[in-house]
Amino acid sequence: MDESFKPEDVNDNSAKAVPEKASVPRLWNRNYCKAMVGNFMLFFSFYLLTPLLPLYLDAQFGADKDLIGLVLSGYVIAALIVRPFSGFIVDSFNRKKVLMLCFFAFFICFTGYIGAGTILMFALVRTIHGLPFGATTVANSTVAIDVLPSERRNEGVGFYGLSNNLAMAIAPSAGIYIYSLSGNFQVLFWISLVVAFAGFYCVATIKLPHRPIVAGKPKLSMDHFFLSRAWLMAINILLFGLCWGVMSNYVAIYGKEELGITDGTGAFFALLSVGLFVSRLYGVKSLRKGRLTQNALQGAWISAVGFTLFALSVGEWAYYVSAILIGLGNGRMYPAFLNMFICVARHDQRGTANSSILTSWDAGMGLGILIGGMLVEYVGYSAAFWATAISQTAGALLLLFFTRRFFMARQLHA
Repeated sequence: MDESFKPEDVNDNSAKAVPEKASVPRLWNRNYCKAMVGNFMLFFSFYLLTPLLPLYLDAQFGADKDLIGLVLSGYVIAALIVRPFSGFIVDSFNRKKVLMLCFFAFFICFTGYIGAGTILMFALVRTIHGLPFGATTVANSTVAIDVLPSERRNEGVGFYGLSNNLAMAIAPSAGIYIYSLSGNFQVLFWISLVVAFAGFYCVATIKLPHRPIVAGKPKLSMDHFFLSRAWLMAINILLFGLCWGVMSNYVAIYGKEELGITDGTGAFFALLSVGLFVSRLYGVKSLRKGRLTQNALQGAWISAVGFTLFALSVGEWAYYVSAILIGLGNGRMYPAFLNMFICVARHDQRGTANSSILTSWDAGMGLGILIGGMLVEYVGYSAAFWATAISQTAGALLLLFFTRRFFMARQLHA
């Protein structure tokens, strides 16, 4: 497979990136599909529990809201620690073996939720789970990029991101629905365990092209652990991740306590997933043409409108419309940013590029969980969700005035 970047892969403004009628390599090859399915199952198994864990900690251990935020942020801290090293390991060793080891550890960690009898044990399991989660997401996304034809990388990365975004939207809805039927958190833990094993089995069958180890790389460099060329883009992603951290962890308990919506949270995430799906499909053609910053900027502003509408709390209709807008925005914004990170990295830094954007997203998620928990406990839900609207708008403004030019000056054409 051609490992080099081509001008049409990275030119942000060129409409010639991939001619509409030209003969191009097949995008949906078998190994790419397996990577997508494995990624979906990875995120589905993890986020099946996300909106219900605050309720579980409250019901099972009587934890207050700031303690819930602290416990749930543990996995983010662990993922932040491991992801920079994951990028280096994925770039330096056999990617298939690294992926299998990390995915297996991720699957096994779900048994800890089943056996945790105290909040301390639960906090330890949740924190430890962040290590293989962070490493597996880096390894699997890098493997997906390796099996993509270079001519269709922008487009392929956009579709690949749909798998985890859809899982992050659909899984909470499924978790809430299953819990409403069973009233048993243990059922959810077992389902997550089974789905994670199915994902592990799926990626085990991926066949990777031979990738020679790059000679002459410096023994120790900052770029082994974080893509320093993308530092401003990383700040941008952090601001967007903060919004998702607050929203995904507190929307269920907010809907129940403040709006009296007990069954509507599943509909919220379902509408969010619809927005993500539609946005990804609509944005693929633009990504194929290399219009990365345009996609990112449009998505950032659409999400800003959604978070602001949610914070306004003008009625139940706003609760659901905001879900669609946030989904539309994130589905357009995130794949563009992922391509931007890849485009400023050398071909032997794909793992580092993936770990860098995920590290930035997780840093924002962790801040969102912690800040959201404190604001909810001491100020109220309104303050927490206004923080998301402010953070999203600040990120959109940063992208508009600074990050676009930053990216254009640093993208690699060869």
